[in-house]
Amino acid sequence: MTIKEIQEEIIDEFMLFEDWMDRYQHIIDMGKSLPIIASEFKQDENLIKGCQSKVWLYSELENDTIKYTADSDAILTKGIAALLLRVFSDQKPAAILAAKTDFIDEIGLKEHLSPTRANGLVSMIKQIKMYAIAQQTKL
Repeated sequence: MTIKEIQEEIIDEFMLFEDWMDRYQHIIDMGKSLPIIASEFKQDENLIKGCQSKVWLYSELENDTIKYTADSDAILTKGIAALLLRVFSDQKPAAILAAKTDFIDEIGLKEHLSPTRANGLVSMIKQIKMYAIAQQTKL
């Protein structure tokens, strides 16, 4: 699936929920399904700067696509990371760099986060794109 197709699928999913408590629960459930990150990747160099919670993000290039793994010590933040990894993992670096993140506004996520969590979301996206730049140089 393309990034755009995944984003559209997420938008459709979020429209199924009546209120934000249900949407938060959906995000939390996504976090619970996030594969456990290998302990060797839970290092300070993989911590996202600008997040209220601890968030580790790691990437590796595999068959010309980037595989991201992540974890957080906060359940909602872990869910947000899972949402972003669903969109960007297993994609080519160029597609990640070209991708827009309008789906976040379309599902209303940013406006329903505290300012510090919203900053963390932006920091996660920025780091995902920075990893894409770094991995693209290996192609």
